[in-house]
Amino acid sequence: MPGQERSASRGYDIIGDIHGCAHTLVRLLDQMGYRKVNGVYEHPRRQAIFIGDIIDRGPRIREALHLVRDMVEHGSARIVMGNHEYNALGYCTRARPGSGKTFLREHNARHDRLIRETLEQFEHYPHEWNEFLEWFYTIPLFIDEPDFRAVHACWDSDLITKFKESQGGACIDDEFLHASAAIESFAGQVMDTLLRGTDLRLPPGVKITGKDGYVREFFRTKFWADNPITYADVVFQPDPLPEDVARRELTEAERSQLISYPASAPPVFVGHYWMEGEPAPLKHNVACIDFSAVKYGKLVAYRLDGERTLSRDKFVWVDVERPEQPDYPTSEDSVAR
Repeated sequence: MPGQERSASRGYDIIGDIHGCAHTLVRLLDQMGYRKVNGVYEHPRRQAIFIGDIIDRGPRIREALHLVRDMVEHGSARIVMGNHEYNALGYCTRARPGSGKTFLREHNARHDRLIRETLEQFEHYPHEWNEFLEWFYTIPLFIDEPDFRAVHACWDSDLITKFKESQGGACIDDEFLHASAAIESFAGQVMDTLLRGTDLRLPPGVKITGKDGYVREFFRTKFWADNPITYADVVFQPDPLPEDVARRELTEAERSQLISYPASAPPVFVGHYWMEGEPAPLKHNVACIDFSAVKYGKLVAYRLDGERTLSRDKFVWVDVERPEQPDYPTSEDSVAR
């Protein structure tokens, strides 16, 4: 696909999770000097890199998908798959006879709620939605360039190397999608780790109820922690651990489950994690650019120009302001910063 290749001499603008905030995305692109040419946003010297999760939750999912796909097909952007695009493929793909399932991703109350806005906004455009589902297969799971890397949630070099060897590239196909429905399979581990991140099981009897009401027995972990000692050293999620749990020392077995990102590796960019506050690198070569735009946070980009050490002053963003009505977003009000 033309949008997946571009000269490394260009600057890159890596853009965080959009979740249907199309107006906010337009504000951010405008702020960074992208302009519409023949209906498609482009920059004369730079290329946008979308970190995935274009769909679900927000008010203008269809518009956001068209804008992003047009840029990718035109070559003014590239993209990696988010867990929400993967979830949509599973939700809308029928399982094979004998599998015991109707769809690859179960149609339960939680999954119905996560994709509700997307399906509602495409209700009168079913052919378009089917075309976007087909397009999702063309989205790579990762971008691996000499000067930077991008993946939605976690860079696991071993899994990525094995995936390249088995798939011959960075994209999944229908066979891999079906295989990934079994979480314990290689395909399941690839999709869960790269698109949702790594985790550790909480101590026996300990559970966390997240802000979304979902009760979890695992917590998400950093893939770049150096010599961690306690749970607090590796936790990486919006919901904090109870203080007594955060102070617990990691066992050797738990430490062996963690992965690390080498200090000598190219900068890697992720989204996914609902960050808050002022954007800054997590490590000299690791940055998260998801700052909860659809929850009235920030839509963030990092403007990369080949540097190996990431800098706080290379982040740009648009603040998303809450409309006066208290209900779930039906409009976006954003202020560039």
